[in-house]
Amino acid sequence: MLGLSVRQTERLLASYRLHGPAGLISGKRGKPSNRLLPDEQRREALDLVRRYYSDFGPTLAHEKLVEQHGVKVSVTTLRRWMAEDKLWQTRRQRAGRAQRPRNRRACLGELVQIDGSDHEWFEDRGPRCVLLVFVDDATSALLELQFVHTESTFTYFESTRRYLHRFGKPVAFYSDKASVFRVNREDHAGSGLTQFGRAMQDLDIDVICANTAAAKGRVERANKTLQDRLVKELRLRGISTMEEVNAFLPEFMVDYNARFATPPLSEHNAHRPLLAGERLDDIFQLRNRRKVSKSLTRNYKGQLYVLEPTPEANAARGSRVDVFEADDGTVSLRAHGVELPANIFQRHGLASVPRQQGAVVPNKHLSAVLTLIREQQLLETQEKLDKARTYRERTLLRGRLEHAVSS
Repeated sequence: MLGLSVRQTERLLASYRLHGPAGLISGKRGKPSNRLLPDEQRREALDLVRRYYSDFGPTLAHEKLVEQHGVKVSVTTLRRWMAEDKLWQTRRQRAGRAQRPRNRRACLGELVQIDGSDHEWFEDRGPRCVLLVFVDDATSALLELQFVHTESTFTYFESTRRYLHRFGKPVAFYSDKASVFRVNREDHAGSGLTQFGRAMQDLDIDVICANTAAAKGRVERANKTLQDRLVKELRLRGISTMEEVNAFLPEFMVDYNARFATPPLSEHNAHRPLLAGERLDDIFQLRNRRKVSKSLTRNYKGQLYVLEPTPEANAARGSRVDVFEADDGTVSLRAHGVELPANIFQRHGLASVPRQQGAVVPNKHLSAVLTLIREQQLLETQEKLDKARTYRERTLLRGRLEHAVSS
């Protein structure tokens, strides 16, 4: 019943008769184990951790001790040493709020969690920046990483384009309620789609927003791991610029996924290929619907666009057209997929758009052009007033400016 040999049972019985219940306690209790590692090895490992890896976790510190210093010690032993020496806190020591678990999705590409992590990735060696992270819910694998200056629509466009070229279209993206992904104003009168949401709708990809950070816990935990491991890898490699780190990220992702990714429950890959008509160059631009006036003009972000009187432009007169804006600020107007040639008249900054004497202006554009000329003349007069040196020059220019404004 005890699973002991006859001889061991006889020894325990004799000890019990001699010492009572205390005789059943092993005599090795409280004594050092025969397998105890030497104190010199413990001191060497902890000295290296204090010197180079003071803010590393036990698993990552163990990897570096083995790879860089040839110290052979198990992760469990190193974790116990670091906890005893106050270099690491166990999970029981770290108080946390319990969260309801959620099962993983079954297959790759069914749900991809996305987030931006704003952090001091280069510590004091470089500026603060943002890491865009794409994590698969079924496997916890990193599918896309990219460092950018700020978290914006165009940076997500760029990262999503890279993701689509590599894997295809997932079923859905799972994000927070940031303004890039969701219109948070209840009184919003538009379609309720952000530019990113409109682009994903064109690609037949759903965007789902989590109500809390814990709901998209896989990408949040990945961010925490990256803020620990990736920061230290960049420090050890001396990487301090976004160009260098973006070149290093593919190598890091392979190593990360080999360590932490798990196999999916299903072998099915839910990614879908891009269709022939899905032109990413057009989809990943800002797109707005604007009405063209009867005089073939359209205001957009402080600039007046005058359309050439082509048959397509004449057909779009008085109706709405698509206004596309690229990342570099280039704007194009299209009606039913056909680009409408247009000239730009800037309302501000006359020096960048000089007026040409004797220019031919069609009668239907005369009113708009005269308005622009008047505004530019006021700006010119104001600039001359600012540069005038004598009291007489300032008085004359101020009188002209007041007369022009009153008229």
